[in-house]
Amino acid sequence: MSAAGIREERRVSWWAPVVFAALAGGMGWGIRGQYGHETGAMIAGLLVSLVLALVFCSDRKPLSVARAVALGVVAMGIGGTMTYGQTVGLTHNPEFIGNWAALRWGMLGLAIKGGIWIGFCGLFLGMGLGGVRYRWREMFGLMAALLGAFFIGQTLLNSPFDPANRVLPPIYFSASWYWQPDAEALKPRPEYWGGLLLALVTALAYAGWWRKDGLALRLGLWGFVGGMIGFPGGQSFQAYHAWNREAFQQGLWAWLDPHMNWWNMMETTFGTLMGATLGLGLWLNRARINPADAAETELPASGEAGLLAVHLSLLAAVEFLAVPAVDSVYDLGLIMAIIPIVGIAGGRWWPYLAIFPVTLLPIAGKTLDQLAYREGALSVGAGWAIYFVLPMLVASAAAVYFARRSGDGRAGARPHRGGDSGNFLRASLLLSTWMYFLLNYAFFHFPWPWAQWTGRTPNGIIFTVCAAGLTVLAISKCPGKAKVME
Repeated sequence: MSAAGIREERRVSWWAPVVFAALAGGMGWGIRGQYGHETGAMIAGLLVSLVLALVFCSDRKPLSVARAVALGVVAMGIGGTMTYGQTVGLTHNPEFIGNWAALRWGMLGLAIKGGIWIGFCGLFLGMGLGGVRYRWREMFGLMAALLGAFFIGQTLLNSPFDPANRVLPPIYFSASWYWQPDAEALKPRPEYWGGLLLALVTALAYAGWWRKDGLALRLGLWGFVGGMIGFPGGQSFQAYHAWNREAFQQGLWAWLDPHMNWWNMMETTFGTLMGATLGLGLWLNRARINPADAAETELPASGEAGLLAVHLSLLAAVEFLAVPAVDSVYDLGLIMAIIPIVGIAGGRWWPYLAIFPVTLLPIAGKTLDQLAYREGALSVGAGWAIYFVLPMLVASAAAVYFARRSGDGRAGARPHRGGDSGNFLRASLLLSTWMYFLLNYAFFHFPWPWAQWTGRTPNGIIFTVCAAGLTVLAISKCPGKAKVME
């Protein structure tokens, strides 16, 4: 039965994907704030993609669904290349309070950058769910084309960049002498949104026009809308606080405000809004959900292992070692995504590896580094055991277990027990939710609400509520059964 000839009616209320994806996005993006950049963003991509897959696809083949989830995870990291701290600063830094033009410009920049960031996740998640089978060679070619589009976009929209001579691009959303003409110590940052925007447009055109993948196109656009709403929407709260501090000096706010981390609240709100929007977009296009059959895989196990070894080596170098030659190349989100996307598209093991240990490794490593090496909160040996070795062993075991149950990867092979993905998605959501919650809670120094409050306590409470909600989804009857008709 072809994807074009399928119509599906899903008994799913709109609120389920919207509410639970909002919880996943809020917690995931809020946790990302502690870990940063491409790999931190993948936490939100993982939780949101797992939620949407569980809501809509629990009756589908595990490998097909795992491939879609993994694509969403990796794609969420691509936008981490973009700088945005100075863009946020235009809306709330003390020197810009009362400057409405700077506020509008900063919010516009956040809308564009947020749209690009989440647009990639929506697009690739849709590519996994939309019924079109993308082979690994095709994905490699697509990523090469996107990289070329990126460099063209950089040239057209993010150049020239010569801060030594005060020469900046015509459209520039970071610190510039336009807003601070007398600033001597200004340090403008190179921007990448133009290159990523052209890469995203290229990918949307390829999936929607060339491959006729309607879900990928639509969910990519919904992701763009979610990011456009989410980033400036979240920053609106932080900017309002900066512009109206007197309003927070009375009543309940006088007690609560000293304990508020407004930056992390911005991130949490951003994630909540973008997750809800992606959930609504997928619900509106639920009749197009039909993950392509992934029974046949193209990469041998040795090829998958080789790709894994190369990627993890380069990832570890970027995240934990100062190797300029590696950083200059592999710190670019599009390049960092090439090996995982090729492995996910062509392999049986890679989708599960991307969902579990590959996404976890930099997060566990950064938690270990912060708590054991930088802060000395516990001994180095205990830190390695608790925050790195144990989580990585659990994640790796989960990847092997579910990969083995998905079948042996040969054409015509019968899968092991558990023909649908419901159990896999439930277990993955539970494990991922609590793994990242607990690592982040340790990073927060365990801000128990009954202990003395710190700047981490309010977000800790919010993340606890989110984790509880995602647990309810994981252990409840899955709403994603479908009636499929020609």
